Amino acid sequence: MNSSNHATAATGQNGPVPESTSNQDDLYQTAINRLKHIYRKKLKPLETNYNFEGFHSAPLTDMDIEAKPMVLLLGQYSTGKTSFVEYLLRSPYPGAHIGIEPTTDRFIAITDGPESKVIPGHAAAVAGGLPFHGLQKFGNSFLSRFQVSQMSHPLLRSMTIIDSPGVLSGEKQRIERGYDFPAVIEWFAARANLILVLFDGHKLDISDELKAAITTLRGQEDKVRIVLNKCDQVNGQELMRVYGALMWSLGRVVHSPEVMKVYLGSFWTNPPQHRYEDCRDLLEKEQHDLLQELGELPKTAAIRKINEIVKRARLARVHALIVGHLRERMPSMFGKKKKQAALLDSLPTEFQKVQLKHNLAPGDFPDPSTFREKLQLYKLDSFNKVNLRLIDVVDDALARDFPQLMGLFPGTSSHQTSHAFTGYSTGGQSESSGQPGPSRTSTMASGDTDPPSYNVAVSSPKATPHSHTSRY
Repeated sequence: MNSSNHATAATGQNGPVPESTSNQDDLYQTAINRLKHIYRKKLKPLETNYNFEGFHSAPLTDMDIEAKPMVLLLGQYSTGKTSFVEYLLRSPYPGAHIGIEPTTDRFIAITDGPESKVIPGHAAAVAGGLPFHGLQKFGNSFLSRFQVSQMSHPLLRSMTIIDSPGVLSGEKQRIERGYDFPAVIEWFAARANLILVLFDGHKLDISDELKAAITTLRGQEDKVRIVLNKCDQVNGQELMRVYGALMWSLGRVVHSPEVMKVYLGSFWTNPPQHRYEDCRDLLEKEQHDLLQELGELPKTAAIRKINEIVKRARLARVHALIVGHLRERMPSMFGKKKKQAALLDSLPTEFQKVQLKHNLAPGDFPDPSTFREKLQLYKLDSFNKVNLRLIDVVDDALARDFPQLMGLFPGTSSHQTSHAFTGYSTGGQSESSGQPGPSRTSTMASGDTDPPSYNVAVSSPKATPHSHTSRY
């Protein structure tokens, strides 16, 4: 790209970027600053007072709240997770390995940076500009299998992508990981804006470890999308059967009445020669819908942050009421051990008492068995009793502060920021330039082996006050 194209990228195809884009960036920063203040002053004291960290997650830092949208990729080995990232970026990221054998052996965070480089896990966990401080709790064994891959790319100015190790079958590989794989998945899932679980049409079995990982996504179902990849390797009739088999397999793992959104697609940077074309139109539409959803993430970054903090506030409030209630049920002197055992055995009943007393929603309560597991590590009389002042402060935030914050975003769904996947639009006119644009799934074209060029228009509060349009 020559210097004139660089200038175009900095100012937009048709001159300076409208003032509204800068206003939207200012609005984002205003919302994030207020959100940090609300969390620090009203929610964090409640979390600290009732050891929320010991049961759920560590207190959020300013970097956690400021972090760009995050996309987490999960799946068994060779389902196309790393290839999917390459498909989005149109080039390999630093440290990427692709093959039919298990290749990605670590968690890799792909982020924007001035130059292509790999930051080892221990250094990334203490780096001031990265939101990965909380990963230190998983120890040296995990940090040795974590890295940050930085590269300069317009898409990465709007989001961070987490590529995870492929899940294998068998007990041996699970034990030899050396760290709690489901717990790490849970940590990333809590911070992710979108979770893509990839399946290969030829390998639909769900191993025990993948089942455990999917189970940790409970409570994050609104973020989860299933991607059935490599669909052009089967014909239309076989695709119907594969889809049905996938639904059956998921039904045995995901115990939820809601149906997860499933996307069909084939995300290749170098498509194989043998591909079925009878479902091409369907796959193009499905891929377009998935890319469109990914492109929406930067638009709603602040709203999603608010949503996550509100969810956390409700969880922290219920947590405080539960442990405070259990503390009040403990005797002052004798029989503490026996009483604690009785309370742990009757935890669902105690949950019900708290729910009725404080008029809480059943869906706000944690899973009793998981909560009991963690509660056994503590003496109940070591917790603080219910502090209604702290509870009232959080109630005030939920009733007044968060609604006022949401009031900053009228009409958020239609016209806030540029689309991050403009160049994937179907032929016709490119949205950002008004010029003919490439097909959104030109990698599916017969005989096409090279990744096509495309436009990426990104307006990110974490990048610059104007949109970036680059030609690849």
